[in-house]
Amino acid sequence: MFDHKEADRIPVYDEPWGSTIERWRREGMPGGVSYIDYFGLDNIVGVGVDNSPRYPTQVLEQTEDYRIHTTAWGATLKDWKHIGGVPEFLDFKVKDRISWQEAKARMAPDPDRIPWEHLKNNYACWRNEGAWIQGHLWFGFDVTHSWTVGTERILMALIEDPDWCMDMFNHFLDVDLALMQQVLDAGYTFDSVTWPDDMGYKHNQFFSVKTYRKLLKPFHKRAVDWAHERGIKVRLHSCGDVNPFIPDLLEIGIDALNPLEVKAGIDPIHIKNSFGDRLTLHGGINAVLYTDPDALDAEMRSVIPQLKKDGGYIFSTDHSVPDSVSLEQFRHVVELAKELGSYE
Repeated sequence: MFDHKEADRIPVYDEPWGSTIERWRREGMPGGVSYIDYFGLDNIVGVGVDNSPRYPTQVLEQTEDYRIHTTAWGATLKDWKHIGGVPEFLDFKVKDRISWQEAKARMAPDPDRIPWEHLKNNYACWRNEGAWIQGHLWFGFDVTHSWTVGTERILMALIEDPDWCMDMFNHFLDVDLALMQQVLDAGYTFDSVTWPDDMGYKHNQFFSVKTYRKLLKPFHKRAVDWAHERGIKVRLHSCGDVNPFIPDLLEIGIDALNPLEVKAGIDPIHIKNSFGDRLTLHGGINAVLYTDPDALDAEMRSVIPQLKKDGGYIFSTDHSVPDSVSLEQFRHVVELAKELGSYE
């Protein structure tokens, strides 16, 4: 798919919420079996490293329903235990240049930030089983605002203190790439690298193309160049309406774009017709339609045959799988995706 060639079928992969997994277990999915194996999805595994400031983590409050805790990035989160979705962000340790300098000093590419034991125990099996191995990078606008300083703070800083923003983007990436290089030097290779950088929301973007080109694009390009110099493909995860950024993403060499969020204003067929010879598409099926199985079937039957043409397409919905989706409904979705995605 990354080479824009037709294979036996398109890859089929999606990611459920934790509460969705709980539901599927109640409905008969055996314990100890991954949903990947149970549904026969294509196996995509990730390798991540720790480029955080390593602030102490602790649980501040816990009930049957939720847990309030601090993270290694200095954020205070409220996680709901049996409800899917994103956590509630309550507070941040990094709030200005001074607190950032303290955090920055704690972030260094030390070898103990790499999961060596996990790699040693699993890498050979992944390769033997034909898994697609992704290196997970952690830098950019999205993780800076959501995990490090807060959304309002970073949006104001993009205008009032852009040098601070660029310093954060740069240092996250510096540490990340230094750690990933240690992984490669030890003989563990990736098929692709990916990172999350949500730059849009519903029918709009968090910042202009001009701001992207000046403040964030240079760091995206550096990550792409690093990967391509090592023969590694690059996939960007960017939610929301990212239409205005796509020409720039192609210019810097992004190989694949995910999730193609239909409900936010992305038309995956238009993207395919306009850029599909250069950009691999991953996603593009409206997850809102999970609440209407007949409409979801119709959407898949309409969209997949067009997106799979000449390769360059990986199936998933345009968001994770919510806990409204039953075991049997998701089984049907997987089977239909494989049927419609066949090139035979």
